[in-house]
Amino acid sequence: MRSDAVTKGMQQAPHRSLFHALGLTEEEMNRPLVGIVSSYNEIVPGHMNLDKIVEAVKMGVSMAGGTPIVFPAIAVCDGIAMGHIGMKYSLVTRDLIADSTEAMAMAHQFDALVMVPNCDKNVPGLLMAAARVNIPTVFVSGGPMLAGHVKGQKRSLSSMFEAVGSYAAGTMTEEDVREFEQKVCPTCGSCSGMYTANSMNCLTEVLGMGLKGNGTIPAVYSDRLRLAKHAGMQVMEMLKRNIRPRDIMTKEAFLNALTVDMALGCSTNSMLHLPAIAHEAGVELNVDIANEISARTPNLCHLAPAGPTYIEDLNEAGGVYAVMNELSKKDLLNLDCMTVTGKTVGENIKDCRNKNPEVIRPVENPYSQTGGIAILKGNLAPDSGVVKRSAVAEEMLVHEGPARVFDCEEDAIEAIKGGKIVAGDVVVIRYEGPKGGPGMREMLNPTSAIAGMGLGSSVALITDGRFSGASRGASIGHISPEAAVGGPIALVEEGDIISIDIPNNRLDVKISDEEMEERRKNWKPREPKVTTGYLARYAAMVTSGNRGAILEIQK
Repeated sequence: MRSDAVTKGMQQAPHRSLFHALGLTEEEMNRPLVGIVSSYNEIVPGHMNLDKIVEAVKMGVSMAGGTPIVFPAIAVCDGIAMGHIGMKYSLVTRDLIADSTEAMAMAHQFDALVMVPNCDKNVPGLLMAAARVNIPTVFVSGGPMLAGHVKGQKRSLSSMFEAVGSYAAGTMTEEDVREFEQKVCPTCGSCSGMYTANSMNCLTEVLGMGLKGNGTIPAVYSDRLRLAKHAGMQVMEMLKRNIRPRDIMTKEAFLNALTVDMALGCSTNSMLHLPAIAHEAGVELNVDIANEISARTPNLCHLAPAGPTYIEDLNEAGGVYAVMNELSKKDLLNLDCMTVTGKTVGENIKDCRNKNPEVIRPVENPYSQTGGIAILKGNLAPDSGVVKRSAVAEEMLVHEGPARVFDCEEDAIEAIKGGKIVAGDVVVIRYEGPKGGPGMREMLNPTSAIAGMGLGSSVALITDGRFSGASRGASIGHISPEAAVGGPIALVEEGDIISIDIPNNRLDVKISDEEMEERRKNWKPREPKVTTGYLARYAAMVTSGNRGAILEIQK
């Protein structure tokens, strides 16, 4: 046992004295030490119930013969951080979470870990840590929020942001907005659509790192507590069998995750997180492969914001395993991958049927024959750009329009809400990438404003920043190389015609190569927006969006 380094032998008597100070008995010290990584806090709605989940995990670990010991991980609520300087601190926490969890796990020599995350960067950050530390690890999230109900319809957080845009357009009253405000987020849990948190929790099941239902059982259901107890018990079984994260998170597992991502219509943020997690697992995952996978993977789900169904509906329809079972009918998954259950993917999903073909389309009758996410390339995005194709209106899949150029998110929002953006325009928001932001802010405010102003089917938005999973429409993010390093998005001028062709995976600005080169000669790097603290260190080390915004020592 790893924990022998802190519990066994005369040399470890000082260590044991500190365990005694914690109130641990010799019997507890003689059992495997299992770290429970708790993301509980009182500022994130998706995390306010995690104390209950953690207690259930502890009980499961104890019942199976382990000694559970809790330590914390931070988490940011992206909704509360949205639209101001706080959003610069969202993506960057992914690496803080991974680093701090690695530090705690290694410093105290835990034998195994149970990760208890829920929201956007918390899940991938802990998956990165699991791959890095590589001791037996199980994930159990806090679960999704139930959908709200407003005026007889199910609603979610994306509806709330769009309501603000509708108010600015004069199509919704202040009283209407206040009703939305009170009702769209009715319970604890990660916000109820297929946004980033729920995308990553669902993909944790696909990767094999979470038990069945981890991504879909609502936060308020008692079934979530039973799941947590089973997770605690299962990590002890993994320890006994020495099943580790890198045995599970193989290249084939990541390809499975990309495939199910396409079928579910997950958040474009998965195109940042999956490569970053793979990198920690020693797997090279180039996002370019996404189009190849998308070309053969049908889109089976239109969960909010792409459609009127929610995670609770996916849960009732059979959950992630039912989606995987549908895909297996076309041999689209590797069924031999190992999982935390100690069984293969194929063994896990074989009896999981689709209980609602309106929520999970049968593989023979998909929403589309191709997946929910597309990678675009062209002279505006030589490395890549990402769009949630399943949430784009049909008429915007191919579009040309004049560039309306803004060097920060705030200026774009002011123009949109001020009525200065009109049908046909292509809003360009730059210098918001991983390095230029710094921190690669999400653009839910401007995309929601566009939708709320009634322009969702006539205006596109491109950025070197990124989008919340709640964004919909022709919203193309992760443009790489980013503006801060002189990428072509930095060279776009007001009025340039931008050509978007999502079916053919193209994103171009209609200027000649000679004109582009001339503009490049005249471009000068901008002074960093932040020069002190964590953001400055992050900006110095972060790579581009197409590589998952991983951190590297710059040579």
